[in-house]
Amino acid sequence: IGQERLAKNDELVKCVGIGASELEKLASFAEDQKIDLTVVGPDDPLGLGIVDLFQARGLRVWGPNKQAARFEASKAFSQDFMERHGIPTAKAGTFSTPDDARAFAATMDGRCVIKADGLALGKGVLMCENQAEANAAVDQIMVDQAFGSAGANVVIQEYLEGIEVSLHALCDGTTCKLFPTSQDHKRALDGDQGLNTGGMGTYSPAPFLSEAELLDVGAKVVDPWLKGCQAEGIDYRGIIYPGVMLTQSGPKVLEFNARFGDPETQVYLMRLKSDLVELFSACVDGTLAKETLEWSSQSAVCVVMASGGYPESYEKGKAISGLDEANAMTGVTVFHAGTKLSGEEVVTNGGRVLGVTAPGDDLASAMAAAYAAAEKIRFEGAHLRRDIGAKAF
Repeated sequence: IGQERLAKNDELVKCVGIGASELEKLASFAEDQKIDLTVVGPDDPLGLGIVDLFQARGLRVWGPNKQAARFEASKAFSQDFMERHGIPTAKAGTFSTPDDARAFAATMDGRCVIKADGLALGKGVLMCENQAEANAAVDQIMVDQAFGSAGANVVIQEYLEGIEVSLHALCDGTTCKLFPTSQDHKRALDGDQGLNTGGMGTYSPAPFLSEAELLDVGAKVVDPWLKGCQAEGIDYRGIIYPGVMLTQSGPKVLEFNARFGDPETQVYLMRLKSDLVELFSACVDGTLAKETLEWSSQSAVCVVMASGGYPESYEKGKAISGLDEANAMTGVTVFHAGTKLSGEEVVTNGGRVLGVTAPGDDLASAMAAAYAAAEKIRFEGAHLRRDIGAKAF
């Protein structure tokens, strides 16, 4: 919205008023506009089967089909899959009644992670330190239905200690290509305090894995995952994004996502030198083995500017100023997440509003550039973390 222009005619990119879950309307739009390739970003349409629908209509589309998207659409499915195929993960159980869930949490003295089984916009994950918190989390998800039908079942995992990193790998059904490391910051407040969010900022590369260690984690996580998909007839084409905890006893998968992470994607796009469309095409065509992913040696940082009150209740429609000034800074890109045009004005229209992203020759300079750009942007109630990237030091 706002600043991006089309390569073919330099016209401003338009945001089309079709919801991400309005699959039939989206397919009709792609047909009417003769779209060559549709790239599916969010989790909901993938879980609903948008890829299957587009393929049935003869439309070229990038992303996992409905069967493959279950890795994110059902945490219970992915947990069982990991156990079947020897992928290192947390000790866990899946429960359909609150009493059983509370009893299992008690076996861990309440120190556990409780997750709504279904899709909950990245927020259906509650970290518990004791039994009282675990009971409250079970009630919130299963009794109060805070995340709707996504919480009909819950997955309860042991509380893993370590450093969390975001792994991404492109996949064409037979080949996977690993991305460099990045690290998200899930909690709303500085110092990893406050509620879990969809992500308040990222940086790449993360210093916790060398190139050799990254390949080792890939061999322990992505390789058995891909072999498991092939063994079970799951044709996975798109990006697979396991959240991985680097524990003292090795890497363990926290959960799978069936799409690009937000805000990890922003820092990856800063660093990727290869043609993204060609890589997507190779995933669709099954020719990824022939492609090489080239990356800049620079660092990149994304700082999320969120609405006041996020991830709980927040107001929309706040006027945003300073976007042109921020975008004019060398290398800076301001990605729009929760915005819309109101007349000539860009206003807030979501919880996470902007992803202010900058490259730098090293992490410190990328951090400085991203925060300098964020300083130029104003809207009422704007909230951001001040420590994105600090864990690296």
